[in-house]
Amino acid sequence: MSQSLTSVVVRLKLSLLTNGLRQSSGRTAAFVASAVVALLFAAGQLVGLVLLRGAQGAATLVVLLIGLVALGWAFMPLFFPSGDETLDPTRLVMLPLRPRPLVSALLVASLVGIGPLFTLCLAVGGALALAHGAVAVLVAVVAVPLTLLVCVALARAVAAANIRLLTSRRGRDLALLSGLVIAVGIQFVNFGAQRLGRAGGLEALEPVASVVRWVPPASALGAVDSAGSGAYGTALAQLALSAAALGGLLYAWRHSLTRLMTAPDGSTLAAASEPTRGTSSTGLHRLLPAGRTGTVMQRSLRYVWRDPKTKAAWVTALAIGLIVPLFNALQGTGSIYFACFASGMLGIQMYNQFGQDTSAFWMVAQTISTPRDAYLELRARALALLLITLPYTVLVTVATAALLGNWAALPEALGLALALLGAMLATGAVASARFPYSIPQGSAKNVAPGQGGLAWISILGGMIASAVLCAPLIVLTVWLNATDAESALWTLLPIGIAYGGVVAWGGLRVAAPQTAGRLPEILAAVSKG
Repeated sequence: MSQSLTSVVVRLKLSLLTNGLRQSSGRTAAFVASAVVALLFAAGQLVGLVLLRGAQGAATLVVLLIGLVALGWAFMPLFFPSGDETLDPTRLVMLPLRPRPLVSALLVASLVGIGPLFTLCLAVGGALALAHGAVAVLVAVVAVPLTLLVCVALARAVAAANIRLLTSRRGRDLALLSGLVIAVGIQFVNFGAQRLGRAGGLEALEPVASVVRWVPPASALGAVDSAGSGAYGTALAQLALSAAALGGLLYAWRHSLTRLMTAPDGSTLAAASEPTRGTSSTGLHRLLPAGRTGTVMQRSLRYVWRDPKTKAAWVTALAIGLIVPLFNALQGTGSIYFACFASGMLGIQMYNQFGQDTSAFWMVAQTISTPRDAYLELRARALALLLITLPYTVLVTVATAALLGNWAALPEALGLALALLGAMLATGAVASARFPYSIPQGSAKNVAPGQGGLAWISILGGMIASAVLCAPLIVLTVWLNATDAESALWTLLPIGIAYGGVVAWGGLRVAAPQTAGRLPEILAAVSKG
């Protein structure tokens, strides 16, 4: 029964994969390209690890790599829940299946894919790099499949334990934030590599590796190194740790499957039992101005908090706007003017303001009959952005100045950053009126098909226009620094604040009549997704 169920689940996995590729040539090309890149990278890792055989620090590198791969397996289901349809066991609830054979079948099916093949190549390369002697080779024969099984079981156990979250709106939020996690992770890896280069290479990681080699599944390959050096008791203990971890993960996975396939989904019951919230404003909303301005600001802030794509765009902008100036400052290659990067990233959120409304923009259009109405609408949206962007820009600039120890340049840098923020609000308002585009809600794309050119014109053209608008202040800053007029540099802060406010006000005034006159065109553009 178990063998027949396993073969059925494996064939189901293969059918899901092939049928998914048949949906479109683009998806097939993307899969093939990603598979080729992953396999080439895996082959390179395998060859590189084999070449490290006998080198000092090989064990440190291997156990840390396996630890990072296992960490990726643990977090992969949280950020890519739709990458494997068999990750969701609730789809099998209606079938007469028992958890124990289902665990075995799904575990075998999990070994089909690019990820397991990549992990297997890495484990084989690590074992070849560390196996010295007959006993170490025998330990490696056990350690390699044990490493792969622990990684796969870890991903399955995490997915089963969090499947209610992954299939909810919050789970979709996590999926949209996956790109941010990758971008931030790359920055940390880059920063860490540079620090290691200055700290003496892999020797600085030996204390960490001495701990990781006892953490499954890295402990399995740590056992290969221990056996090669003659520490057979240590090798046996490390193998036992990985085996115990595999048993614990399989038990947790089976327990989650039992709970998912026998217990009712209480999410709707809990939602129904919650008391209905009143219509009165609470918290920050009480502080917002009355009338149209406060209503629009509240709606914009709710988009930021509740809409998955708007939230992802904001979190990405906030994180990257902070990482770029601060990481460059920590590496000793930064400038306080890099704080303007935060203004640029946050100012982009003003672009395509109506695209986030999608087809519901018709309700907004019903409230706009004059340029004055359009001005109030755009001004309220800009004020909602300023509630977040203004203190954040100040925070990033002050933090950059603190890391660089360049407090004297803080007024001029902050003045430039705030002026750029005002210019971005101005050009964003005009771009929202002239180049609106739809943001599809049912797919991972941020632009509807056929509107990619509009998005590029809106963002790229707006950024260039913002730089041109800030040119007078940039020229003034350069002139004051070139003439050594240090006593007058502090005036750039009030000048930048005033300049940014005037430019933002002017941009809203220019965009208001265009918005009021193009309501049908805007509605048609944002409704395509």
